Amino acid sequence: MFVRIPLKSAVLALVVSVLITPSARADEESPPLTVQETILQESQTLLQRATSSVEETLNDALDLIGIRYRRGGATPEKGFDCSGFVSHVFREGLGLYLPHSAKAMSHSGDAVTKTELKPGDLVFFNTMRRTFSHVGIYLGDNLFVHSPRSGGRVRIEDMSERYWVKRFNGARRIAEL
Repeated sequence: MFVRIPLKSAVLALVVSVLITPSARADEESPPLTVQETILQESQTLLQRATSSVEETLNDALDLIGIRYRRGGATPEKGFDCSGFVSHVFREGLGLYLPHSAKAMSHSGDAVTKTELKPGDLVFFNTMRRTFSHVGIYLGDNLFVHSPRSGGRVRIEDMSERYWVKRFNGARRIAEL
């Protein structure tokens, strides 16, 4: 799982690290960065931001555990169906608008195999005798979070359980890192 650090703690850690880190003296000249070094630094920063965004989005999804299922639901206040839950998480966390249908979501992003799954990928199942009738968000270690069914609540499930193994239809990567 991911660890959330309170903002105050993060700011305090940043200030302390700046204060105790030895800095270059003003009269010392550091060599200018090459174009490749500059691009590499910017790429690493972009990758860190993207990774951070997906981690924060997954944390936000986990904050919704316990919200009740509601057919057609797409808000924490009214409840979620499976696609409403996924749509809400991606919209609020990453600013990505996904269709409110598991079948329609199965056409979004890029297909990935089960062995290529990364946290944040969408996982699809046949739970209503038709392909891509259910969707959840992969968390890693064969776990996914979803809004299961009428009478249920948003929860984490293990994809290696027999029920889910038999019904797995595929996966899509929406947010590329």
